[in-house]
Amino acid sequence: MTSPLHAPVLKARVETLLSRMTLDQKIGQMTQPERMACTPEDVKAYHLGSVLSGGGSCPGENKPADWVDMNDAYWVASMEEDEQHLAIPLIYGVDAIHGNSNVLGATVFPHNIGLGATRDPDLLKRIAQATAREILACGVDWTFAPTLAVARNDHWGRTYESYSEDTQLVTSYAAPFVEGMQSDLGDDGVAACVKHWVGDGGTTHGIDQGETTLSLGELRDVHMRPYQPAIDAGVLTVMASFNSWNGDKCHGHKQLLTDVLKDEMGFEGFIISDWDGIDYLSEDYYDAVGKGVNAGIDMFMVSVEWIEFISHVRNHVLNGTVSMQRIDDAVRRILLTKFAAGLFEKPRPQERPWSNSDSFGADQHREIAREAVRKSMVLLKNQDELLPLKKQARILVAGKSADNRGHQCGGFTVAWQGVQDNESIVGGTSVWEGIKNQAANAVLSEDGLGLDADPTLHDVAVVVIGERPYAEGMGDVRYGDNVLVEAGSQIKGLMKILEPYGRTLELAESHPEDLATIKNISSRGVPVIAVLLSGRPLIINKELDEVASFVAAWLPGSEGQGVADVLLGDFDFQGKLSFSWPKEAKAELNVGDQNYDPLFPFGFGLNYGR
Repeated sequence: MTSPLHAPVLKARVETLLSRMTLDQKIGQMTQPERMACTPEDVKAYHLGSVLSGGGSCPGENKPADWVDMNDAYWVASMEEDEQHLAIPLIYGVDAIHGNSNVLGATVFPHNIGLGATRDPDLLKRIAQATAREILACGVDWTFAPTLAVARNDHWGRTYESYSEDTQLVTSYAAPFVEGMQSDLGDDGVAACVKHWVGDGGTTHGIDQGETTLSLGELRDVHMRPYQPAIDAGVLTVMASFNSWNGDKCHGHKQLLTDVLKDEMGFEGFIISDWDGIDYLSEDYYDAVGKGVNAGIDMFMVSVEWIEFISHVRNHVLNGTVSMQRIDDAVRRILLTKFAAGLFEKPRPQERPWSNSDSFGADQHREIAREAVRKSMVLLKNQDELLPLKKQARILVAGKSADNRGHQCGGFTVAWQGVQDNESIVGGTSVWEGIKNQAANAVLSEDGLGLDADPTLHDVAVVVIGERPYAEGMGDVRYGDNVLVEAGSQIKGLMKILEPYGRTLELAESHPEDLATIKNISSRGVPVIAVLLSGRPLIINKELDEVASFVAAWLPGSEGQGVADVLLGDFDFQGKLSFSWPKEAKAELNVGDQNYDPLFPFGFGLNYGR
């Protein structure tokens, strides 16, 4: 596939437009505020090139029509041309990382860790195509996906955003996802953004936004490699990473951003910063702005202080500390991306063919999600072939996550940190609802704790356990504050520290209620099947010993019916671990390591054997 970024005719159009632009118009194109901090009037007045929604930031009642109306207003403002303003279409960005999951009623696909277990690049492409249609239904042009992190430490709160600890598996997914999302960049395509460049999955102790200490060779072999097929497939944008590499922040790293990504790897689109990512380059914001621009960032995600950012860039240019050549390079890339995405040809959002389409949350998309759930689940234990369940069996369903679609979906769903109820996930099914739809004699534990288990009434129990939703650094597991001190001493710049999810990966310690529920049932003589909802492998030795069967269902999204499809035998297990499963809480375990001794190895996964 030839990248549209290479088209000479588009480059000629860019040069013509660039030659007409003032400095203020150029800086405006480099600026991306959050929607709550800017109005359509601001878009016109400051020539803003982009606006985004942060996690959970939504217009009106958070329905597609609200998004279309909002985007239409921003777009119209950007296209009002007069003596002081050029008509350059705004590009709107969202975190649609597992479906267009910010919006109520969207199809929520499994998070990446589950998709890695499917080993199915074609499925990834179909998921990206369906997600693109649900983004387009909201009048939006751009998503900050896919994540190509190679997560090497399960303590990291973003482990579930990684397809695998294995570079080759992540690499195999990059081009299919980009091709599915962007299509031919006509009416069916949405601009994709590969992230986070680079090494975010390799931080010491798995600290989000921490320090990745590797040789350049190791960084290339493990963390850079997935990006090349995405670039070759024509991905339009790349997001810089919060982490540092050998002490130097990636947001200010000219070697990584310019010399390697742009010059060596041939990326011709634009680099976007992460959320206020340049803020951590220096305590002096003026200095931080200059470092970010000179390093090679082209568009800046500046959530609130965007007017100050614009002023600083202008002053850097006037003072000679940022060259006009660097400004022109950034704006040239932004304009080329907008031309390649067809934004100059597309009508206003209200008039686009997919806007307000009933494809949003449609049955055909939910069927793809349900297929993804079935293919992602990994069977870790099946004593006495307790699974598959018979549909006529008397099944007790228990556990805190049995009837909780929010827990199934995890972070980056409706809200930044996710939700913990059914009402916020409009459409879909919980695991309990899925089982009940197919097994007439299934009952939900009245208290959820399994205290009503009775072998005279119940043949078997399905207990749904695991983590609650989290995102980014608030999902980190840090077993001591000393790891932060260690990381901070290595980084030249500032760190953003969030309260971690917990202090251990051991499920019995972080969520003792799960083991208690299992024991409530097993001690009464009812055999237990455990279904784990989690964003990473956890230490499950105690739970595993207590149950007959154990299933890793990851974060399956809105379609819990897919879990029931496999438990009840309509489909066999297909998922294979894309992450090694450790025995010990502090183990940093990856396939290929010396003395590799996991509880379950990379690639493990049982099935019904039929």
